[in-house]
Amino acid sequence: MQFSRRNLLKMTAAGAAVIGLGLPSRSRAADDLVIAYNVSLPSWDPTVGPSAVNPTLQGLYQSVFDQFILQQPDLSPAPGLLTKWGWSQDRKQIFMTVRDGVTWHNGDPLTAEDIAWSLERAAKPETGNPIQFIWKTIGNLSVDGNTITADVLSFDPTIFKWMYFLTGYVLPKKYYEEVGPEGFEKAPIGTGPYMVEKFERNAFVRLKANPGYWGGKPDFESVTIKFVTDAASRVAEVESGNAHVTLEIPYEEYDRLTQGGLKGVATPVSDIGMIFLNDIEVMLDPNVRKAAAFAINKPLIIEKLLSGYGVPIDTLQTPDYDAHDPTIKVPYDPEKAKELLAASGYSVDNPVKFTIQTTRGFKPKDYEMIQAIVGLWRRVGIEAKIEVYEIAKHYELRAADQLAPAAFYNWGNSVGDPTTSTGFAMFGPSPHSVWDGADLTNMIGPLWGEADEEKRIQGWKDVDRFIAENALVIPLLQYVQPVVHAPGIKVVPHHSGALLPHLMKRA
Repeated sequence: MQFSRRNLLKMTAAGAAVIGLGLPSRSRAADDLVIAYNVSLPSWDPTVGPSAVNPTLQGLYQSVFDQFILQQPDLSPAPGLLTKWGWSQDRKQIFMTVRDGVTWHNGDPLTAEDIAWSLERAAKPETGNPIQFIWKTIGNLSVDGNTITADVLSFDPTIFKWMYFLTGYVLPKKYYEEVGPEGFEKAPIGTGPYMVEKFERNAFVRLKANPGYWGGKPDFESVTIKFVTDAASRVAEVESGNAHVTLEIPYEEYDRLTQGGLKGVATPVSDIGMIFLNDIEVMLDPNVRKAAAFAINKPLIIEKLLSGYGVPIDTLQTPDYDAHDPTIKVPYDPEKAKELLAASGYSVDNPVKFTIQTTRGFKPKDYEMIQAIVGLWRRVGIEAKIEVYEIAKHYELRAADQLAPAAFYNWGNSVGDPTTSTGFAMFGPSPHSVWDGADLTNMIGPLWGEADEEKRIQGWKDVDRFIAENALVIPLLQYVQPVVHAPGIKVVPHHSGALLPHLMKRA
C-alpha cells in the first residue's frame, strides 16, 4: 500500500488531530519513549553470526551491552568498561584496566574475568565470531585485580579500535556459562543503560532503564523499539504520533515532516555508498573502469536525487576518517570518459556492456542512484544492465568472489580507520574484497602490521591514490542519516549511525 498524507489522516484520526497541533500524542508521555526502527533483531548475541557485523543493529546492541571501550558521538574513544588501555613499550603486550563498581543487569558485579573471558571467547573460531581473525592476534590473558595483560601474538595496530567496533562487546562469563547460548538468547543481560524487559521477534523490544548504570540512569524509564522495516510505515508511525522517533526515511519525507511541526536531525554518518568493481570481463580494461568513474556526476545525483543530503567522496575515506586525503580527486569528466572508451573501441553507438548489481530500498534511493548512474553511463558509451539483489545475497556473492563486474554496496566504518575501509574492501585475500590484483595486494600487505602510525596512515593514503588513479573501485558518497522526532524529544546523533535511546533527552 502506498501511503499518502490523505489516507494517513483517514487511518489515524486521533493522531491527525494531534498533528494539527504539531505534537505527536506520545510526545506527552513522561517515561515511555517509542522508536520506529528500520531493522528487526535476529539475535541477541552481539558477538557471533551475521547480525554481529550488521552496522544497523549496533544501536540496539549498545542499548543493552557495553563495549570494551566507549565510543563517543563524534567517533572518538573514551573510557568505558575499560578505563585505561595501551601497549607495552616493546609492543609485545597490551594492558587494560577494568572499571570498578559496574554490575550486570542481574546484580552480579562485572569482573576483570568477564573482560578476559569475552576476549578469549571472541578469538575462538568455534564460537562463530566473524572478526575472530582480529581477536586472535592477542592471547595468554592474565588477570591481576582490575588489571588485565595479554600477549601480542601478531601485531595489529587497530586492536583497541576493534574494542569499540563490530563484535567488541563484553558478555557475562558466569551467567552465560550457567544458561548457555539458548538461555542467553531468551534472557540476555549486559551492563548497558537499558535492560531487556520484553522481546517479540520481528515485532518489538521493550527496554527498561538500568537504575545502576555506571554512566548515569537514562532520561527515559522505558523504551519501546518497534521493528518497522518499511520506510513509508515508519513515516506513518512518527507522523501519526505512534512513535516519538524514527530514522532512515526518504529525504523528501524528512523535509516535509520537519517543515510540518516535527523536529529532525540530518548529519553525515560513517556509512558510504560505493560500487565494487570486480576484476573480471570488461573490468580488466582500465579504460572502461576509468570511464565509468569519470562519467558519474556525484554532486548532481546528491542534489537532485537525495535532496542535497550526502557528501561526495573520491576515496573510501570520508572526511571524518583517519586517512582522508582531500587532494585525491576523481572529477566528473564525461568527455574524458568518451576518449578512454574510444581508445578501447567503444562509443555511444558501440557501447561496452556489463551488469551492475544493486540493493533496492536498503538505503535511501539506492536503486534510483544506480538508475541515474546507468543513465549517465549511457551518454558516454556504457550500457549497463541493472540486477537487483538482497543485501544477504550481496554478502554471499562477495564472499565467494562472484559479484557482477559492478556492484553497489553500503560500507560502514564507524572507527574511521583505513584498514576497515580500504583495507578489507580492497585487499584481495580478504573475503570482503573482489579485487585480486597483485600490485594492490603487495601495496596493502605491509600496512596491516605497520607500527609507525604516521607511516601507516600515509601508506593508506598512497594506496587510495593508486586505487583512484586506476579506478579499482568507485566511491560515491558519505551518507547523511535523517532522524525525525517529536518536538518534546532531544536526539543526539551518533556519527556511527547508531540511534541510541540513552542519548535522548526531554527537550
